[in-house]
Amino acid sequence: MTTINKEEIQKFSNLAEEWWDVNGKFKPLHSFNPIRIEYILEKIRDHFNLKSKKDNLLNNLNILDIGCGGGLISEPLARLGGTVTGIDASEKNIKVAQVHAIKNNLNINYIKNSPEELKEFEKFDIILNLEIVEHVEDVDLYLLSCYKLLKKGGIMFTATLNRTLTSYLKAIVGAEYILRWLPIGTHDWNKFIKPEELEKCLFDKRFSTIEIKGLEFNPFSRKWKRSENLSVNYIICSCKN
Repeated sequence: MTTINKEEIQKFSNLAEEWWDVNGKFKPLHSFNPIRIEYILEKIRDHFNLKSKKDNLLNNLNILDIGCGGGLISEPLARLGGTVTGIDASEKNIKVAQVHAIKNNLNINYIKNSPEELKEFEKFDIILNLEIVEHVEDVDLYLLSCYKLLKKGGIMFTATLNRTLTSYLKAIVGAEYILRWLPIGTHDWNKFIKPEELEKCLFDKRFSTIEIKGLEFNPFSRKWKRSENLSVNYIICSCKN
């Protein structure tokens, strides 16, 4: 069994060279990154009761970034002292991430792999699943694999898109067809997951929900903010008991 959807992997492999182009096909992710990182760091700080200075906040924490792409999340966390492993099923993505990390003198362990294939790997304090579950082949297997890789007391972040009319209009019609922020076909609305569905999947795998937050884009300020509105983008912070 596998969580890899070959069509989805090929889709992002074709765009691999553009990961670090802030005005390229991944421009929406670059604008999305600050609010994601801010939220992740806040929850990590609270969960592990961290008192360190910001430049070494994540020292001694092992972090797994699943579906790391070109390393847009892995690199900021490595700069804060985290021991980061980034995995992706696309070899092209991994090569782009490796080259960019070397150029920036960052020691990040990038591996072409999927979570179910890391059975013998060390366990992690933190796992990141950011905009990934809507692209995997088997969500149940994927989350079970995450559970096995997370240390007891560890924390996991799962960010994805809700399956609503609003998400269809904004994330697909708006972002792909009208504004052309994303290549047409980036998302399949039928693979979007409602928060209650994802929370149940996590609960069934023995994760406990810490918090669910919406992430909302303001078209006037062109900035993202946290929100109680879960109709499009949302993130679930959960822990392994």
